[in-house]
Amino acid sequence: QVQAVESGGGLVQAGGSLRLSCTASGFNFDVNAMGWFRQAPGKEREGGSCIKWNGESAYYKDSVKDRFTISRDNAVDTLYLQMNSLKPEDSAMYHCATTTLCSRGIIVPAPSWNWGQGTQVTVSS
Repeated sequence: QVQAVESGGGLVQAGGSLRLSCTASGFNFDVNAMGWFRQAPGKEREGGSCIKWNGESAYYKDSVKDRFTISRDNAVDTLYLQMNSLKPEDSAMYHCATTTLCSRGIIVPAPSWNWGQGTQVTVSS
């Protein structure tokens, strides 16, 4: 069964940092592009960053560029998101997913992805 477990969220003050992890199982993690997505209450889910299967290319939406860094360790089927200089508008539930499109300006999750519980990030002002 395809599964991803996100962790590392929490409550942090504006300007602080968090590191999220996503441990995947049930599919070939090391051949899939992966992305981080977030959804705030009352808003659509949006893709913030993605990384190619080999980690050689990564893309970011303008809202998180230069503050967030996506990375992966294929040896342990884990995706990471280092989040620095956090802002209140970054507050959301964060999920990871495989992507069908991962390129500059466009990050699209796989339509069949089995969304996990996610990890909550709350940034206080």
